[in-house]
Amino acid sequence: MEIKDKLRILSDAAKYDVSCSSSGSKRKNTKNGIGNASSSGICHTFTQDGRCVSLLKILMTNYCIYDCSYCINKKSTDSERALFTPDEICNLVINFYKRNYIEGLFLSSAIIKNENYTMEKLYEVVYKLRNKHNFNGYIHLKAIPGACEDLIQRCGMLVDRMSVNIELPSESSLKLLAPDKNKDKILLPMKNIRNNIIQNKEERKKFKNSSLFVPGGQSTQLIVGATDESDYKILNLTSSLYDKYKLKRVYYSAFVNTTNHKNLPDIKNPPTIREHRLYQADWLLRLYGFKAEELLNEDNPNFDINFDPKTDWALKNINLFPIEINKAPYEMLLRVPGIGMKSAQKIIATRRVSNLRFEDLKKLRVTLKRAQYFITCNGIYYGDTKFDEMFIKNRLTPDIDLNIIDNDSSQLSFFDKILNPVQILDPTNLLDDKFSSIMGDL
Repeated sequence: MEIKDKLRILSDAAKYDVSCSSSGSKRKNTKNGIGNASSSGICHTFTQDGRCVSLLKILMTNYCIYDCSYCINKKSTDSERALFTPDEICNLVINFYKRNYIEGLFLSSAIIKNENYTMEKLYEVVYKLRNKHNFNGYIHLKAIPGACEDLIQRCGMLVDRMSVNIELPSESSLKLLAPDKNKDKILLPMKNIRNNIIQNKEERKKFKNSSLFVPGGQSTQLIVGATDESDYKILNLTSSLYDKYKLKRVYYSAFVNTTNHKNLPDIKNPPTIREHRLYQADWLLRLYGFKAEELLNEDNPNFDINFDPKTDWALKNINLFPIEINKAPYEMLLRVPGIGMKSAQKIIATRRVSNLRFEDLKKLRVTLKRAQYFITCNGIYYGDTKFDEMFIKNRLTPDIDLNIIDNDSSQLSFFDKILNPVQILDPTNLLDDKFSSIMGDL
């Protein structure tokens, strides 16, 4: 099979894996090497200035011994199959990098023969890239659940980030849709990666020249909507992963029905709004000091699609507001809808030297369309309706058609027209909400 055909098949097969962030690594180039994974060479999937990361995102193979109901690459699917050799992947990476097509590599694989064999082939790829081709650019490698610890440890010494995809949020869902997988097989490599990262950090305190182990940390992916788990259950799992396994990121992927299996929901449109709300809640967990149980509970298990999670929380806790912008502590400022981390820091810095007026908040670029209902400036309330939960909710409720959803799930191709790889529905018609799951400013 021609290499171009392999690339077409295996890049298309990789598009459903969204856990390919490239942040967190500063691997520098070495003498006579090529590539650089410093912050200037590798960017986020979407950076704050709008740049999109360019990774060669492929599977090593889509031949698979597993038969997961939701997966387009499952063994019972009659689809085109292909297999890259390690040398073919290395040549692609080096040639694409030299032509400035890519900034790094995201490499995953279906399971061929067995877990250890697959992991050995992935190791061969990254070993040759680092040691034969002197490639010092960014590499994100998928760790194969069930592979031996030694193989994963050796790979971790060569790559910038690793990920182990959980995909389904509960053990019962795994049994229903992915009977070849089990929770322990997935969590064990996550635990091993976490332990090796901690150990490596301690070693580097004593020996500064010791090799790095997964400097960009580890991540995972959860599929949203393939099973009936609520947002509350997914968010609790996310919180547990951050606490126990020290993950850098949890990524969410709206379920796309590609196989029409009897155990899968019959949906026409992927739940992209739900995915978007989970990303926003994820930022609140990691950076804003929220707990999962503050945002959702058993009585209220799913996010309101009309409001971002912080606005929803504020409306349900209206008794805590309005807060005085000139006196509220930083932690409380972060809980005001429309005030993000940068805005809160600007407010704290500015009010040390000057009393803030409402007009000053506009200059600090606070999103007053939402914030005005939850704050006072010098004791004056500037909301354009009276301070009442229902009145504020009516003011903030969007007037949109929720059926307008773009379902294009393509990823960037080297041979086709350039497509926008991520298109997010804007349920509140506010620019800051549209990008908040990427930029984190809520």
